[in-house]
Amino acid sequence: MPDLPQKKVGIVACSGEEMAEGTVTRLAALRVLENLRPADTVTICLPLFLAGGEGDRAFARFYPTIAVDGCELRCAARATEKYSGVPAASIVVTDVVAEAGLDQPEGRRRLNEAGKQAVEATAAHMAFMVDGLLDKRWSRRQGFFIEDEAPAETGDHSKTATCACGSGIPIQEVTVSGQPVTLIALPLLFEQFQQTGKGPSASVAGEILEQVKIYNPVPGDQDPAYLEMLEQEYGRFCGQKEPLT
Repeated sequence: MPDLPQKKVGIVACSGEEMAEGTVTRLAALRVLENLRPADTVTICLPLFLAGGEGDRAFARFYPTIAVDGCELRCAARATEKYSGVPAASIVVTDVVAEAGLDQPEGRRRLNEAGKQAVEATAAHMAFMVDGLLDKRWSRRQGFFIEDEAPAETGDHSKTATCACGSGIPIQEVTVSGQPVTLIALPLLFEQFQQTGKGPSASVAGEILEQVKIYNPVPGDQDPAYLEMLEQEYGRFCGQKEPLT
């Protein structure tokens, strides 16, 4: 297995500016990212995510995410599901407000007192979800939690809020059967195999493919095309590296 970054929880917040609840989502997300759980979370930029930001989409495919929406339209949750997978958890501000018995938030640029209370309630709920997600093991292949197993190690904790686009998850765009495909962790897998002294071959391509499938969905009928691509790409990778001594 490649040495991938520490597991964190991605937070993708609604970017709606036409309603106070949209402001609540953004401020609550910032509260969690910068104050409540800075070591355990990264932000996923929704506009960049929708525009095709591969760093953000890769993170959301690889790690659990929390979608934070202002209303029942659930734009953030729907976008996450469409481009990466069903979010591990979801929060809707209007639900939080109703459950907490708060007054209606008002103000898009400057929230009223009820809006500020909604920010705190939403942020607290989000932090609670982050803690719950990190206490469970997330299946990168299947996209859901693995029950009855020991919690994943979280490793050293940074105290700085970060963005998914700089999360360190390596991706590489390749061509399979004439179509562009973005694969998560492929550069690290190539590095790992090269460091063990394995040169390009059909058998090694088969080993790499098994690892690729852990982090990426590969259609069952596409194995031959993926094998051909991996042997060629790994050959290029090894040709660009200094030989091991």
